[in-house]
Amino acid sequence: MAGNQRRRGAVRKSNKKGATVGSGGQRRRGLEGRGPTPRAEERVGHPAARRAARDSRDRGQQRRGARETGEVLFGRNTVVEALRAHVPATALHVASRMEGDDRVKEALAAAVEQEVPVMEGTRQELDRLAGGGVHQGLVLQVPPYQYAHPDDLLDVELPGTPLLVALDGITDPHNLGAVVRSAAAFGGHGVVVPERRSAGMTAAAWKTSAGAAARLPVARATNLTRALQGYRRAGFFVVGLDADGDVELPELALADQPLVVVVGSEGKGLSRLVRETCDQVVSIPMTGVTESLNASVAAGVTLYEVARSRR
Repeated sequence: MAGNQRRRGAVRKSNKKGATVGSGGQRRRGLEGRGPTPRAEERVGHPAARRAARDSRDRGQQRRGARETGEVLFGRNTVVEALRAHVPATALHVASRMEGDDRVKEALAAAVEQEVPVMEGTRQELDRLAGGGVHQGLVLQVPPYQYAHPDDLLDVELPGTPLLVALDGITDPHNLGAVVRSAAAFGGHGVVVPERRSAGMTAAAWKTSAGAAARLPVARATNLTRALQGYRRAGFFVVGLDADGDVELPELALADQPLVVVVGSEGKGLSRLVRETCDQVVSIPMTGVTESLNASVAAGVTLYEVARSRR
């Protein structure tokens, strides 16, 4: 009797210390809850979990692809116009079982001619590539533009007296593309843009340049003022365009010299430091009530006048 009491006391004592002697602790653990039931997406081997993992991989690949390929153009008219302008592309994505109209046929023919890979995909895949935009079954991937260094424009092997265009505060890529087109048309040797607060050579700029961006280098300067100062040391004259210029364009005596034409934004014009760096500030004479010209138009007029003077 006394032995039994001692054994029961030992069991009780062991249980107080958290041991598992006896069956009471096991029964209590068996009755404990196991927490909330995990969602289907979190259960290993469940079809929903496999779908979630696949979707996550697809999203990761899409993000990596966007970083690697730069940007995308979508929509039938936009894609066709880009291919007509020979915008460099890494792939043309076409929706499967899509009814082909003349624009789709032209896009496919241009892609084959330009050796752009054509990839067929589902509507859902093209939706993801276009970021939910209306793609009409066509998505064109465009690589990042490879900018030149400002010093590279000193060694461009093009005929004629060196002529560069620098853009100060131009934020519309269409303006940039139009300036590149005008510079190529009037004997320019390159275009310079600053890294910050400036339009870059996006697909829209490529398209507006009508293929000229494939022939004319565009350089990106960390600091535009320092780049202009470097051109002056290399023997260039820097001429800025502004409505309050020191001389009117037809009277520009520096046109036959190595020249950098600086175009400011329509709203603010030339920035203070850039204006102070210019050897001369030139205005374009106008009649009528128009106070200023679009930046790309002003650049085109000036480049034409420079080319005319040089002839």
